[in-house]
Amino acid sequence: MNKNFEQISIKSGFMKYNGGLLFREISINEFEFKTIVKENHLNTIEITHGGYIASIIDSGAGTGAHRAANNSPCVTISLDIKFIGTTKLNDEIIGFVKILKRTKSMIFLICHLKSKEKIIASASGIWKILNK
Repeated sequence: MNKNFEQISIKSGFMKYNGGLLFREISINEFEFKTIVKENHLNTIEITHGGYIASIIDSGAGTGAHRAANNSPCVTISLDIKFIGTTKLNDEIIGFVKILKRTKSMIFLICHLKSKEKIIASASGIWKILNK
């Protein structure tokens, strides 16, 4: 188990293009991820765009699902997000993922994002485990 953060956005694609995401395993069912808000993550009123918040939840929680599924590929089936607070340029966002249940084909989890000790978003999701 690696307690240090690792860059998970190493292959070219959406999250690497959007600044990447650092990730670490806390326990077999708990994970953390983090990122820093950059100018391209802001909307016209200079707060972090909801689409970016959704993207980091999907990526960070999806990586947690992947790890909980013994590194099998997983795809998002359902992701319910509640947007609670805001972040601005240069704020650090930290996500926490808790696996609630794992079956042979599904991962059920919850996730929340914090910045400056305040909740920004909470989510629950279901991931489908694909055959390797």
